[in-house]
Amino acid sequence: MPAQDTSGIKEKILYILRTRGPSLPVHIANQTGLSILFASAFLSELLSEKKIKMSNMRVGSSPVYFIPGQEKNLEKFSEHLKSKEKEAFLLLKEKKFLNDDKQQPAIRVALREIRDFAIPFRKEEQIIWRYFTSLETEFKQKELKPLKIKQVEIINPPSKLTPTHQIKEKSKELDIFDKSIKKKSVLKKKTSRKKAIPQKKNNKFFNKVKEFLSNRSIEILDIESFNKNDLILLIRKQGEEKLLVAYNKKRVNESDIIKANKKASELNLNYIILSLGEPLKKLDSLIDAIKRLSEIEKL
Repeated sequence: MPAQDTSGIKEKILYILRTRGPSLPVHIANQTGLSILFASAFLSELLSEKKIKMSNMRVGSSPVYFIPGQEKNLEKFSEHLKSKEKEAFLLLKEKKFLNDDKQQPAIRVALREIRDFAIPFRKEEQIIWRYFTSLETEFKQKELKPLKIKQVEIINPPSKLTPTHQIKEKSKELDIFDKSIKKKSVLKKKTSRKKAIPQKKNNKFFNKVKEFLSNRSIEILDIESFNKNDLILLIRKQGEEKLLVAYNKKRVNESDIIKANKKASELNLNYIILSLGEPLKKLDSLIDAIKRLSEIEKL
């Protein structure tokens, strides 16, 4: 840090944010004469002191910093959203409320990424997204799908529920990655191919897979299942729908391949396997051998 009055610099940064609105570190650096490195350091200190806030979205690799109450002004940075995320943003901005179950899989995924603009809440055990400037009280009940309350009560016995998780007429804001909410969403829609988005603690693995697919222009069509060990997605690669099974471990074994093949067979799809490391050499040899195998007969 420069050997100078840091409190004065912080006040100057706060003044810039008040007058300029949400800004990137490079904007602060230009107006204070600091390097981007030092500007970012001061912004981090102000963030830890809870005097400013930071956006979830990134412009390049940088977040946007702003004063509490300036959230509305983040809209001007929406042009930096990725293609599907921008589509979800514009759809939600137009409709103000979206029922999660009624959206296309790719939009459902994108809504969970634009946290600055999409706020989830629960209404009769259904996940509803509201545009961040819209009030929850403006939501119209007709947007809800018919819900079998009895089925939900059987799946989640009252004795195991906390008061905040019991079925209520009154809606409440929620963490879309909350463990208990995810559990109910998955069980309630057991017959559907759509699955709840991963829990917050597993989000790092999910994002890593999503980035891998995005870099290779592979489209996510739906989330089949997700837990701490593996992620199963329906994808489209070069126009062909496939099943992708991503294992959250470095080594894939025979049982992992059998499991992936079984799931792919159920859906009548070819499949791809991802893992955090290279496959075992003996596994590579086995795969090569199977490729050349014509048939196996019994003497």
